[in-house]
Amino acid sequence: VLECEQRTPEWHAARAGRATGSRAADILAKIKSGEAAARSDYRMQLVCERLTQQSQESGYINADMQRGIDLEPLALAAYEADTGAFVRPIGFLTHPELMAGCSPDGEVGSDGIVEFKVTKTATHVGYLRSRKVPADYLLQITHNLWISGAAWCDFVSFDDRLPAALQFLRIRVERAAVDVTAYELSARLFLGEVDKEVEAVQALAAVAV
Repeated sequence: VLECEQRTPEWHAARAGRATGSRAADILAKIKSGEAAARSDYRMQLVCERLTQQSQESGYINADMQRGIDLEPLALAAYEADTGAFVRPIGFLTHPELMAGCSPDGEVGSDGIVEFKVTKTATHVGYLRSRKVPADYLLQITHNLWISGAAWCDFVSFDDRLPAALQFLRIRVERAAVDVTAYELSARLFLGEVDKEVEAVQALAAVAV
């Protein structure tokens, strides 16, 4: 566990070169033939981060993203009021052996984690209607369950612009409901490819000398 606030320089440095939950969908991206561009791009991003020891993330934040960051404390307060549980902040969790990690939005009790999403109103209403965790977020949750070892993750969507009864949605994802083992195998394969790419580039430097 690395004790650092999310989105700080220390947090970005901790993530550099490590596969993280927010990019789980890119790790598993597939196309009919060859490698998906999202997977290839993310693989090369990690290669470059390991070679330079610097984050390659753009840091771009649009208005909707900033609103989500600003209102996350309200979502957390709504969660604690709904569940009666206390959310403990988490910095960055790293895998003990692999270059992988995650940053859940909080730890709950001894065996749970939570992910807060403050979205556009139309998106939130869609979640209210479907009562399902979107596929990309489910992959992020699977990654975070893998790294953290937690037994469950609460997916929370929040929008304070709606009437009070519609502002908050919580969906619990049990570890047994997702295939953590299959995801780990895919992540290990991906990380192995990153390792080989790094080695290949480093070998070029040796030849040049």
